Amino acid sequence: MRKKRKICIFTGTRAEYGLLSHIIEKVKNHKNLILQLIVTGTHLSKEFGNTYQEIEDDGFKIDKKIKILESGDTDMSTIKSMSNGLIKFSNALKSLKPDIVVLLGDRFEILPMASASMIMKIPIAHIHGGESTEGLIDEAIRHSVTKMSHLHFVTTEKYRNTVIQLGEETNRVFNFGAPGIEKIKRMIFYKKEELETLLKIKFNKRNFMITYHPVTLENLTSKSDFSKLLDSLKKIKNCNFIFTKANADPDGKIINKLIDSFVRKFPNTSYVFDSLGQKKYFSCLKYVDGVVGNSSSGIIEAP
Repeated sequence: MRKKRKICIFTGTRAEYGLLSHIIEKVKNHKNLILQLIVTGTHLSKEFGNTYQEIEDDGFKIDKKIKILESGDTDMSTIKSMSNGLIKFSNALKSLKPDIVVLLGDRFEILPMASASMIMKIPIAHIHGGESTEGLIDEAIRHSVTKMSHLHFVTTEKYRNTVIQLGEETNRVFNFGAPGIEKIKRMIFYKKEELETLLKIKFNKRNFMITYHPVTLENLTSKSDFSKLLDSLKKIKNCNFIFTKANADPDGKIINKLIDSFVRKFPNTSYVFDSLGQKKYFSCLKYVDGVVGNSSSGIIEAP
């Protein structure tokens, strides 16, 4: 009888899980695979909505919940979180003994996971490699994880060529497409009235979704840059603003405090959510007139 292979899928944020959930479901339902799920990062933080509950609500068993986040939003707190991750992820891998680890993207949480997997000689399958992001630590992390990975599932032929140019063998790099798009195509969206009831909001004549994350390779610019964005929003009339909060990056709390302040000043036209969850988030995208900010969802999922 053929031995079942253990596929360990790793997720540290709400956005990443939204892209991975369909893959997780496929692995779970495959007769020759055993799903292992490691959940960490903001999923386990009350401040960011305890989004691990969404994973469990989707019917997935979490094998390891690993808390790594340090309080604060400084460079040092990020470094300490990564250090926590390296030790704790190594222990989880030792316990689970997966045949392969699946990582998506370029968040700082995946770098210690990739490092631990490489040292422990566990192959890595990396999704969304070869892409380019200016002004962020994501760029260096993404390419570093590429060099540690064995299989590469990229989203376009251009990114496939980038990964090959980094020295990876052509027969291990696959133009896989963006998993988030497949998720959207299969999703049954909330109707506009349902969404208003669920979120306790009222859509206006025009509506914008605002998602802004710190520019992590710049020093102390988040407050100034995001304040300018908010000043611009104030000038727009007959429009509602739906904010989703920033990730657990340096200066993320500064952005979140500015959002809270803005919503308090304009309670009739602005709303804020720690996390909408994928179905509510994508349904909002369907009904808003524009996306404002620097989230990759404005490039991949919004169109």
